[in-house]
Amino acid sequence: MPTRVCCCCSALRPRYKRLVDNIFPEDPKDGLVKADMEKLTFYAVSAPEKLDRIGSYLAERLSRDVVRHRTGYVLIAMEALDQLLMACHSQSIKPFVESFLHMVAKLLESGEPKLQVLGTNSFVKFANIEEDTPSYHRRYDFFVSRFSAMCHSYHSDPETRTEIRIAGIRGIQGVVRKTVNDELRATIWEPQHMDKIVPSLLFNMQKLEEVDSRIGPPPSPSAADKDENPAVLAENCFRELLGRASFGNMNNAVRPVFAHLDHHKLWDPNEFAVHCFKIIMYSIQAQYSHHVIQEILGHLDARKKDSPRVRAGIIQVLLEAVAIAAKGSIGPTVLEVFNTLLKHLRLSVEFEANDLQGGSVGNANLNTSSKDSDEKIVQNAIIQTIGFFGSNLPDYQRSEIMMFIMGKVPVFGTSTHTLDISQLGDLGTRRIQIMLLRSLLMVTSGYKAKTIVTALPGSFLDPLLSPSLMEDYELRQLVLEVMHNLMDRHDNRAKLRGIRIIPDVADLKIKREKICRQDTSFMKKNGQQLYRHIYLGCKEEDNVQKNYELLYTSLALITIELANEEVVIDLIRLAIALQDSAIINEDNLPMFHRCGIMALVAAYLNFVSQMIAVPAFCQHVSKVIEIRTMEAPYFLPEHIFRDKCMLPKSLEKHDKNLYFLTNKIAESLGGSGYSVERLSVPYVPQVTDEDRLSRRKSIVDTVSIQVDILPNSIPSDDVVSNTEEITFEALKKAIDTSGMEEQEKEKRRLVIEKFQKAPFEEIAAQCESKANLLHDRLAQILELTIRPPPSPSGTLTITSGHAQYQSVPVYEMKFPDLCVY
Repeated sequence: MPTRVCCCCSALRPRYKRLVDNIFPEDPKDGLVKADMEKLTFYAVSAPEKLDRIGSYLAERLSRDVVRHRTGYVLIAMEALDQLLMACHSQSIKPFVESFLHMVAKLLESGEPKLQVLGTNSFVKFANIEEDTPSYHRRYDFFVSRFSAMCHSYHSDPETRTEIRIAGIRGIQGVVRKTVNDELRATIWEPQHMDKIVPSLLFNMQKLEEVDSRIGPPPSPSAADKDENPAVLAENCFRELLGRASFGNMNNAVRPVFAHLDHHKLWDPNEFAVHCFKIIMYSIQAQYSHHVIQEILGHLDARKKDSPRVRAGIIQVLLEAVAIAAKGSIGPTVLEVFNTLLKHLRLSVEFEANDLQGGSVGNANLNTSSKDSDEKIVQNAIIQTIGFFGSNLPDYQRSEIMMFIMGKVPVFGTSTHTLDISQLGDLGTRRIQIMLLRSLLMVTSGYKAKTIVTALPGSFLDPLLSPSLMEDYELRQLVLEVMHNLMDRHDNRAKLRGIRIIPDVADLKIKREKICRQDTSFMKKNGQQLYRHIYLGCKEEDNVQKNYELLYTSLALITIELANEEVVIDLIRLAIALQDSAIINEDNLPMFHRCGIMALVAAYLNFVSQMIAVPAFCQHVSKVIEIRTMEAPYFLPEHIFRDKCMLPKSLEKHDKNLYFLTNKIAESLGGSGYSVERLSVPYVPQVTDEDRLSRRKSIVDTVSIQVDILPNSIPSDDVVSNTEEITFEALKKAIDTSGMEEQEKEKRRLVIEKFQKAPFEEIAAQCESKANLLHDRLAQILELTIRPPPSPSGTLTITSGHAQYQSVPVYEMKFPDLCVY
C-alpha cells in the first residue's frame, strides 16, 4: 500500500510531489492512474525546471519499493518515468535523465529477473531518444558491466535464463546506440568496455544451432528471430557494433574476438571462428578490411608455437577474410602479408622436419605421423591462402608477389634466396622448395599478360628455371606447371591435357594470335634457354608419366604462343635431338624412359606438323606413326604409358622407318618455303652453371673431334653414322705411344672423380689454363694430318660429348676459337 498523508499535510506538500503521489493507485493491480499521469505530464512540460525534482522524487519512491519488494508499484513508477522521458525534450531533461538512469541501475542490481528485464526495457527506450546536445559527463560503465553479466546468465529456469540473456543483449545494443554516434564521447570503444561487450555477444552467438559456412555474407535475421533468439539478436548487435567502428576503433573491437576464441579453444574446430570473421568482414567498412587481416596475421605470429591444428584454424580464418577483402580493399601491406605467410610456411616445414628427426619406434612413430599430417594441413592452408590472395591482386602487384616468392625458393649452391633454411636440412629444404613452388603456382593461376616478356622477365625466368634441373621430379613438374600458367594466354592448356597422338588438331579449336614483335624478341633472347631445360628435363632418370605430359604441353604451348618459322625449326631440331638421344642412350636411361622420349617426340611432331599445315611434313609424320602402331607400339604414348606395356630389349636393331628423318623433314618443309639450312645442324645444349647449382649429376665431357670422310653415296638420314672418333687421348697417343692401358684407365677415373667432386671454380681455372695449349696442339696435328682434297669429297665433324656440332667440307674448316668447357 502506498504511504498516505493527512489532508492538512498534503496541502503543504509541493505540487510535483502531490502529482506524483496521485499516479499511484491504492491497489497496484489497477495500474497507472492515467488521468493523474496526464496532469503530471502537462505539469512537467509546462514547468521543465521541475523535471529534476520530479525525477528525484520518483527515484526515491522506486528505491523504497524495490527494497520492500513492491513489484507492482515499481512497474507503475517505471511506466511513469518512461512517459515523462518520451514527452519532455528540453534542455532541463538532462538532470532528469540522471535520476532515470539511477532508477534503472537500481532495477538492474536487484536479483529479480522481472525487474532486470523492466530496467533493460526502460533503458532501451531511453537509448532510442536523440538528445539535442551530448552529455559529456555521463558514463555508462555500470550499464556495460551489468548488461554483459546478464548476457552470461545461468538461471536455473531455461525460459528465465533466455529472457535475461535477451535483456542483456538488448541493453548492450542500447548502450552502443546511445554512445557510438557521439564523436566526442569515445568511451564505449575503450578496451575495458570492448573486452566485456564483444565476448558477451560472442558467447550468445555460439548457441546458434546451425552455423552458415557459405562463402557469401551470413543471412540477415528476421524480426521475429531478433526478439526471440539470443544468438540471432547477439549476431545482429555484433554487426551493428562493427558497422559503427571507425578507423581508430577497429582494433579495439576485433582483438577481444581473438581472446574469446583462444579462451574457449574455438580454433579447432574453427567453424565458429570462420563464422565470426565472416560477420566482421561483411560488417565493417571495406577500406578497413586490411586492418582485420593484419590483426589475424599478428595473432598467427603470437600463436606460432601452438599445435598445428590451431595454426591451421587461424590460417583458414585468414583465407576467409582474404576472400572477402579481395572484393574491396586489401590495403597497401601486401608484401607484409605474403612475408608473414611464407615465414609460417618455413616454420611449419621446420617443425615437420624436427618431428621426423626426433621420431622413434612404437607409439612415438604414430604421434610423429599424426603431427606430420597436421603440419601438412597447415602448409596446405597457407598455400591456399597465398594463392587466393595472389590471384585477386591486380597484375602489377601479382608480378611483384611472383618475384617475391621466387626469391624465397632455395637453390642448392646459391645464397640468392632470402629464406633461412639453416635449420631445415635436405629433407626440409626440399619440402620448402615444393611448398613455395606450389604457392607460386597458385599465384600465377589465371594470370594473363599481353606479352610474354611481362609474364616472364629475365629476372624471374632465370631463377624459375633453376629448379627445373634439380634431381626431383616433383619440383620439375611444379616449374613446368608455373611456366604453363604464364605462357597459356588463350586458355589452350586444358585442350592439350594428356600426351597423345591427336588425329585432327583442328578439332581442338586452338586459339592463337599473330606473334608480336615483343614475343619474337623474347624467343631470340631466351629460346635456347627454354629448349635446353626441356631437353635436359626429358633425360632425367626419375621422370614419370606426368613429367612427359608436362614437357609435351610445354612444347605445344611454345608452338601456339611464341612460334614463328624460326622457332618452329628450332623446336623440330630439339625433337630430333631428343629422338637421337633416346636411340644412342649415352645417359644409360632405362628402356621405359627411352620409349617415353620417343613417344613424346611422336606426339609433338604430330601436333606441330598439323599446326603449320605442311602436307608433306604431315604425311611423313603420319607414316612413321602408322608403322610404329604396327611394329613398335611402345614408341607411341597411348601404349608406353599404359600399366602393362611390353618394352623392347634394345633399340639399335630397329628399322629406320620407325624414326623421324631429318632429311625428309627438311625436304618437306623446304618445299613450303621454310628456311631449312639449320635443320642439318643438330641441336646441342650448352653446359652452364645451372647444372652445378641444381646438383645435377653432370660430368663435363671431353671435347672430341670426329673426322668423317664420307662419300656422297652414303645416305644422310642414317641415325648412327660410321665415324672414327679421335679424342684428345687418341691424339696424344699418336704422338706418344708409350702409355700403358691401366694408367689411362686410372687417369680417366681421376678426371671423372675430379669433375664430380672438385669445386667449379677450380675446374674452370684449370680448363682455362689448358685451353690455349690444347688449341695449339690440335692445330699442329690437323695441319700435319689433314690435307685439303681437290674436291669436297670429305667432311670434318666436330662433336662435344654426345652430339655433333656441325659437318663442313674439310678444306673450309677453321679453328680460330676452339676451347674446352
